[in-house]
Amino acid sequence: MFAFLVRRVFAGVVMVIVMSLVTFVLFFASPVDIAAYACGKNCSPAIKEQTRKALGYDDPTLVQWKDFMGGIVKGRVYPNDPELREAAPQLVTKCEAPCFGYSQLNLKTVNEEISEALPITASLAVFALILWLIGGVALGSIAALTKGSFLDRGLVGISLVFYAFPTFFIGLLLLKFVSIKWGLWDTPVYTPIAEGGVGKWLYNLFLPSLTLAVVFMAAYVRMTRAFVLEAMSEDYIRTAHSKGLSRGRVLRKHTLRAALTPLVTMAGLDFAGLMGGAIITEFVFNFNGLGKLVVEANRTYDLPTIIGVVILAASFVIIMNIIVDVLYAVIDPRVRLG
Repeated sequence: MFAFLVRRVFAGVVMVIVMSLVTFVLFFASPVDIAAYACGKNCSPAIKEQTRKALGYDDPTLVQWKDFMGGIVKGRVYPNDPELREAAPQLVTKCEAPCFGYSQLNLKTVNEEISEALPITASLAVFALILWLIGGVALGSIAALTKGSFLDRGLVGISLVFYAFPTFFIGLLLLKFVSIKWGLWDTPVYTPIAEGGVGKWLYNLFLPSLTLAVVFMAAYVRMTRAFVLEAMSEDYIRTAHSKGLSRGRVLRKHTLRAALTPLVTMAGLDFAGLMGGAIITEFVFNFNGLGKLVVEANRTYDLPTIIGVVILAASFVIIMNIIVDVLYAVIDPRVRLG
């Protein structure tokens, strides 16, 4: 197990390094003058060149990438040029490791931007994951156990309808009717636990998280149903029944354990995707998470912010892949990691 973890972590680190290099090459291959965007409106040629030098955009792409990776390991100091730091010490900004860069447009480090946006996206993603897993697995199992019945057909039919709805439609529907028109739920405004407590935090997360969870839950109902039915047809399940084990025990200890193995893989990857930024939901409910952050950065061509969020999102995917691989052995004893 330890050797497997070492190999997976090493492969993950290599993937992040390669992905960061590709991201740098793609963005710097663009004909857009990044320094002009960072400098802002009504920027003179002299100030634009000074901005280019301060952010290190006058260096070759590989040098900039090397400096960026060095900042992740040991931190960086901005402006990038020692002469500018000496000439204007009041403008010096130290970015502690892991440093993802400095946004000249927002006058703050990318670390600060991510630290403000990440708790919002993480809260949405975790709450949505809990909702869709509990609802999807429970309803999918019920549909499988009542195969062919009215309840089974109803659950599958409803899940197909909700799966066809786009996320923005569900979000707008909940916001307009449940919150604004009918007044059943206050308009969500993200409130950290430190400010409003756990109750208010969960209350404001519910509608946005439900928006994210509905489509996933609809998909997981159908997948859970299929996996449970497949597991129920296996010989070892029939053997367990022949031994006199109760239906509930067979379902918990054998059927669900086998059925959850593929679901864990999909849940891990779906969760990692949400952690990269639930863009549409955050825009609908005006939550300033990672998704909204990267869209705004893309609109203003804020390269450091874009690269920082891209690398963070890729890291989430890689980490979740490693966690999923480890959970395989826990969920299903038949799986053995070499």
